[in-house]
Amino acid sequence: MRVRLKNVSKAYAAGSQRQSVLADVSAEFASGRFVVLVGRSGSGKSTLLNLIAGFDAPDAGSIHIADQLVSAGDDQARTLFRRRHLGFVFQFFNLLPTLTVAENVQLPLELLDEPLAAARNRVEEALDEVNMTAYGERFPEELSGGEQQRVAIARALVHRPAIVLADEPTGNLDLDTAHQVIELLDNACQRHGTTLIMATHSNEVIGVADEVHELRGGQLTAT
Repeated sequence: MRVRLKNVSKAYAAGSQRQSVLADVSAEFASGRFVVLVGRSGSGKSTLLNLIAGFDAPDAGSIHIADQLVSAGDDQARTLFRRRHLGFVFQFFNLLPTLTVAENVQLPLELLDEPLAAARNRVEEALDEVNMTAYGERFPEELSGGEQQRVAIARALVHRPAIVLADEPTGNLDLDTAHQVIELLDNACQRHGTTLIMATHSNEVIGVADEVHELRGGQLTAT
């Protein structure tokens, strides 16, 4: 799915003032591309991902995903759209500690009311794709950071989303593991024709991406 931002602005309260994070940002990310967002901490990378995801709404401007104006819908409409069409990978994995690996991966399918037998097959396929099939009955605390991130990738892809949003997915990993995770995520998205939009500080990712955009001073610039 194509993502199109038009004149998007966002500011947050900072004491008695409002701090501008994004100022009149326009961009278009084509379907199936690996897009990297770079910029200093606090430059607005996570804010932009949250706006695309519909977790937050812009103060001005519009965000289209395919033909859907996601920035204009109410909370319920954005939630339903997000569940079906988007997947997420976070820096801190966000796996539920009381659920097994397989149960964590199955969560997006449960939210979509996928029949149990079909859901289990999809979970097995997703775990196989990230080489974690043997870990289905383990709990997150029994896994290394790299293994937890592999599970998080499986969870992000299990419902075949059109777009995956990744926020600093290698931030808690050593360099070698980070390389492996990026390669795995990129390859999986390519196989499914999934658009991957990633916010990162990692220079290693830049050489893998199809396109790189820098956020600075509230502006988004292709590099």
